[in-house]
Amino acid sequence: MNKNEFLEALKNLNITPTEGQLKQLEEYYQLLVEWNEKINLTAITEEEQVYLKHFYDSLTVCKIIDLNNQSNLCDVGTGAGFPGIVLKIFYPNLKITLVDSLNKRIIFLDKVIKKLNLTGIETIHSRVEEFAKDNREKYDVAIARAVAPINILLEYCIPMIKENKYFVSMKGDISREINILDSSLNKISAKLIKIEEFNLPIENSKRTLLLISKDKKTNKKFPRKNSEIKKQPL
Repeated sequence: MNKNEFLEALKNLNITPTEGQLKQLEEYYQLLVEWNEKINLTAITEEEQVYLKHFYDSLTVCKIIDLNNQSNLCDVGTGAGFPGIVLKIFYPNLKITLVDSLNKRIIFLDKVIKKLNLTGIETIHSRVEEFAKDNREKYDVAIARAVAPINILLEYCIPMIKENKYFVSMKGDISREINILDSSLNKISAKLIKIEEFNLPIENSKRTLLLISKDKKTNKKFPRKNSEIKKQPL
């Protein structure tokens, strides 16, 4: 996806980027390539692939939720900042928390935030299960992109969001997980609002967005001693 194709694809998402936002994406890309030589951030570094599989893909969340109507968001297992950094660029109204267990990635994200002059965004070096314990009922939206099986994500993310607010799971093909979704939701007083399935432009790889809301406060404990939150290939 070259930059002209990126702009055309954003039209289909009803997103019209400013020159400033496009410049921030360019700077983000340059930092990603530079730092990827030092630490393993992503296997995708070719510019057209980054614009498709990271930048555009991050913004497809608007297919399932209007982030203009939310106040804060937690990106769980953010990795190199997808989707959290991209969402902050395009939704400056959002206060965003980026959580990751690897401090080297947090250092990179702090450099990106400083370089792009982003405000209202923080990074947290923590395992997700530990962070979730101390941050219950805090967020309007928790989001996870290509992170862990759905039952594990629900266990950690649902307690973090406020009543009647949302968890968004961004995945590829979920055919292997869909059979455990209903039972997992019932255990934590949450409900599936919508599933959005689509293919990425150009390469036509499968994507699935799940919008899940929290019915009521949960006192769910966190029995897992070892984190199973980790990035998955899309």
